[in-house]
Amino acid sequence: MSRSDKREKIMRAAEKLFTSRRFHQITLDDIVHEARVGKGTVYKHFKDKDDLFFQVATSGFDEMCDLLRREVPRDAPFAEQLLHVCVSVSAFFASRRQLFRMIQAEEARIAWCHGKIREQWASKRRALLAAFSDILRHGVAEGIVRSDVPPELLATFLMGMLRTRSRSTDTEETENPDYRFVVELFLHGAGRREPVAEIGNG
Repeated sequence: MSRSDKREKIMRAAEKLFTSRRFHQITLDDIVHEARVGKGTVYKHFKDKDDLFFQVATSGFDEMCDLLRREVPRDAPFAEQLLHVCVSVSAFFASRRQLFRMIQAEEARIAWCHGKIREQWASKRRALLAAFSDILRHGVAEGIVRSDVPPELLATFLMGMLRTRSRSTDTEETENPDYRFVVELFLHGAGRREPVAEIGNG
C-alpha cells in the first residue's frame, strides 16, 4: 500500500469513528485499530490526534471545491448552475454526515485557536468561498444576482443556507429533498416568486 493510500485509510478511519463518538472520546489506539495500521504509521502522516482531525476536516473543503468544479455545468444558465450547486453540496453532506460533523466541531475549536492553524483553516475556507463565488459571478454577469454585494459575502450566505438545510431533521424533507426552494429563497428572498424549473427543463 502506498504512503498516500495509508494516509487516506487513517483519515477515513477517524471519520468513521466520529460517527458514534465525540472527539475527546476517540483515542489514537481506536484509530489505529480501525485503520489496521501501526501507531508509528499514524505519526508518519500526522503530528497527533488534533492534527489528524484537522486534516480530515479541511479535506472536506478540498473535496467540495473539486465537487463544484466537476459537477456544475459551466455552460448552463445560472439558475441551473445554482441548483446543481445546492443538490451536489447537499448530497455530499448527506453521504458524509460524519465529515460534516467534524467540520462543525473543528470550526468551533478553531475559533479559540491562533496562529498557523487558524490561518490554515481560513485559507481552506477562502478557497471554498472562491469556488462558490466564481459561480455566483455568472449570475451577476447574467443580471440575475445583484452586483452591489461582494460575491464572497453572497457565497457565505449560500453556504449557510445549505448547511442549515443539511442539518434539517425533518424526515420527509430528508428522504425527498427538493433544493429548488433554496435557490428561490436565495435569489428572491421570502417574497412570492415564480418557481425554479427542473434541471434540464429550461
